[in-house]
Amino acid sequence: MYYGNIKECDIADGPGVRVTLFVSGCRNCCKGCFNSETWDFHYGQPFTEETKDRILKLLEPDHIQGFTLLGGEPFEPENQREAVKLLRAVRERYPQKDIWCYSGYLYDVDMVKGGKVYTEVTEEMLSYIDVLVDGRFIEEEKDLSLPFRGSRNQRILKLR
Repeated sequence: MYYGNIKECDIADGPGVRVTLFVSGCRNCCKGCFNSETWDFHYGQPFTEETKDRILKLLEPDHIQGFTLLGGEPFEPENQREAVKLLRAVRERYPQKDIWCYSGYLYDVDMVKGGKVYTEVTEEMLSYIDVLVDGRFIEEEKDLSLPFRGSRNQRILKLR
């Protein structure tokens, strides 16, 4: 897995102050995407054990409310196997902090058994996520007044 950016102090991608990881690789390629450079699966830098350790250290301060995973697309099958390890580590080390994830895929269509991006680790990955924002960004439904979403079709799903 590659990643394009780590935000150490993000206030846009979930409530409170957050640490945010933008993974690389996305097949949705939504028109008007704010982060289209991350469509390339090899954009940015390889995600390593050191990257994971850095994220865990950044999450340490009490003023950090939680962690957000987005992209690119965290639920691309190529990303899930590394992403699940990171989410597991965040949940184990910081059970009091919340985890948000953004995906262009649909929770109840694409992430279920037989779905487009379902893998052997999808259910475990979902088990660590408190809030999932799902659905492709649709430029014609763009609405900047919506909290934590870019277009009206996107859903904020509380999973935990």
